[in-house]
Amino acid sequence: MHQLRFARLGICVAAAAALTGGCAQLGSQLGYYAQAAHGQFSLLASARPINDWLESLQADSPLRKKLLQAQQIRQFAARELSLPDNRSYTSYAQLTQPFVLWNVVATGPLSMEQKHWCFPVAGCVSYRGYYDKTDAQDYAKALRDEGFDVQVGGVPAYSTLGWFNDPVLSSFIQYPQGEFARLVFHELAHQVVYVKDDTQFNESFATAVEEMGVERWLASHGDFRLRQTYQEFQSRKEDFLRLLLKHRIILEENYQRVASDAEKLQRKQDIFRQLRDDYQLLRLDWGGYAGYDRWFAEPLSNAHLASVATYHEFVPAFRALLDQEKSLPRFYAAASRLADLDKVARRGELAAISKRIRPVDAEASTLSLTLTNTKCLASPCGGR
Repeated sequence: MHQLRFARLGICVAAAAALTGGCAQLGSQLGYYAQAAHGQFSLLASARPINDWLESLQADSPLRKKLLQAQQIRQFAARELSLPDNRSYTSYAQLTQPFVLWNVVATGPLSMEQKHWCFPVAGCVSYRGYYDKTDAQDYAKALRDEGFDVQVGGVPAYSTLGWFNDPVLSSFIQYPQGEFARLVFHELAHQVVYVKDDTQFNESFATAVEEMGVERWLASHGDFRLRQTYQEFQSRKEDFLRLLLKHRIILEENYQRVASDAEKLQRKQDIFRQLRDDYQLLRLDWGGYAGYDRWFAEPLSNAHLASVATYHEFVPAFRALLDQEKSLPRFYAAASRLADLDKVARRGELAAISKRIRPVDAEASTLSLTLTNTKCLASPCGGR
């Protein structure tokens, strides 16, 4: 979640003032930046070095075991994956809430096109984050009053792209080991390469790094049970995302057909009912696993499915680029060169790499689905 990159608050607020018009709009923007800055700095203030936590915890403490695991994963990221060797994920913060922030996503009632918000540093993104759930819900209500479909989703982690030393958080410390490693590798990858206004590129790159990183982590640190647990988690995630993509496509077909708005709205409700029914069947196939129940806890809308897309469309291209470059430093340098291109040229280069991939690999990439809010949907988001 990159809209909260507030390294120099004064500059950001001044930029916001220059980019907004009207006193009411300016006041709203400054209020939003104020809550974001307060939330970020409060988070950093609550974080303590992991070593300090280890000294204060009893030897048999479950948290101590997880923090030792976090240290191993962090060291592996720097040593074996050539990811930034800095102070990110070397501290730990115990939150008083289940998520670090809540994202608001909005669409039209008969559209999958997401509303975008633009920020001085991070560019335009399709979500708006709040550290306080009530603030997020209040903003969501205002959007609903304007006629938007809205989702408020909890986020267990986000990256400040190296501007701050991101801590390990209680919102994800209890994740299974493979999923925990995946998240850390993904967030650190954003510190290596990040392009303003190109979420697809950023997420594809970070996902390629995380997938490769977890493969190497499990090969060197995982036993049979750990690898099996991660494979089961990945399988359920793919099943769930495939289900969402299927119904997103059906909704889009509904909105594009020749019919009255009233007919489309009625069909929309039928599709969402079918989605809920299909999810219950999927849970039975999983043996009753309820990790994604939280996602269905509120009334569903277009906003819940709008972000489902092949945001990992270029993951196979990045994996091919890694094979081509032979080493991670060379791979990161090649990705940085792509990042320096304009968006059209960058997409052209990635498309050219994708065309050279074997058809079976290209077909497999269609299963690599995610949400803009990957930290939430692609993980069980508090459904533990």
